[in-house]
Amino acid sequence: MNRRDWMTSLAALAAAPRAGAAQPAKATLALSDYEPKSMLHVPETKVERARFPVIDFHAHLSWSIPLGKEGKEPKHTATPQEVLTVMDRKNIRMMVNLTGGWGEVLSKTIRYWQTPHPGRFLTFTEPCWNRSAEPGYPRFQAEELARARQAGARGLKILKTLGLYLREKITTGPLVKVDDPRFDPMWEAAGALKMPVAIHTSDPEAFFLPIDRFNERWEELHAHPDWSFHGKDFPSNKVLMEARNRVAARHPRTQFVYLHVGDSENLPWVSEWMDRYPNVWVEFGARIGELGRQPRAARKFFDRYQDRILFGTDAVPHGDEYPQQVFCDALYEIYYRFLETEDEYFDYAPARIPPQGRWRIYGLGLPEQILRKVYHRNAERLLNL
Repeated sequence: MNRRDWMTSLAALAAAPRAGAAQPAKATLALSDYEPKSMLHVPETKVERARFPVIDFHAHLSWSIPLGKEGKEPKHTATPQEVLTVMDRKNIRMMVNLTGGWGEVLSKTIRYWQTPHPGRFLTFTEPCWNRSAEPGYPRFQAEELARARQAGARGLKILKTLGLYLREKITTGPLVKVDDPRFDPMWEAAGALKMPVAIHTSDPEAFFLPIDRFNERWEELHAHPDWSFHGKDFPSNKVLMEARNRVAARHPRTQFVYLHVGDSENLPWVSEWMDRYPNVWVEFGARIGELGRQPRAARKFFDRYQDRILFGTDAVPHGDEYPQQVFCDALYEIYYRFLETEDEYFDYAPARIPPQGRWRIYGLGLPEQILRKVYHRNAERLLNL
């Protein structure tokens, strides 16, 4: 036997299973049961209270009447005392309840949250979409905004209803475009009344793609299949964003807050908007999972636009089906850790399994100057507090 044959035989012998040796199991594991534990040895900082008082610009303490439905009662997601208890523990000075409704629902929401606790809660109104097909709607909605301001509302909230759900016949017919001119009087009224417009347009880019093995949000979309906007007559993410930008361009006196950073997966594109439209601000509720996996780009973004970034969580009390935004102590501790520390590779939501995608995030370690602005000073300026 020559040397080459001898080495080949030796390698085969080494690779052969030994008698009685345990063999690796060829079992399958459901993805939903997979909970890998990180082996990294890195600092873990627990930030129980924000370094400075916080104004949470994005919360849902109540829900108004759904599209196409009628009603006069808001649905509150918690009691004021439940919310205030957490706020006091976490150094949250004020929460902005964006979904206050309109008309009688708005008045009741303000009386429940804002009136008995001045300085702790602010309320935004919403458009009356159910009347958007009526001939006199543009004037009605502009005047309704003035009535809402007189009732105590401090801003206007636009859900992704506009662009993805509202149709010409409210729930049927073609989708109404974000930049439809019938809303121009409303945008102008918001500017004249100094009511910022908190607008949620589109969703993560993966929500517009097939739910297949390439989709990084496969688990999230399987848990919430109604969040998918792939196919049918839905416009693309880009089309929706560009329509919203045209609205901001047409109404330079109106302050628009692009919720969820606008497009947190494409910060270079968002930077173009921020540079082009000085009346555009951003808020990062439910998007630290995106920002925290691109920490160097996110840190540069915070440095550059530190005067127009608002703290927000998209918090929903008792919203346990949405762990990335469920209102609780742990949620705020994660946000504070993301902003204040340089910790590495930690969970972005208080959940057993990452709810938006299987990744972890890194802290930005913002300096005090920027933290003060993001935590409360920018919101104070925008809301004229």
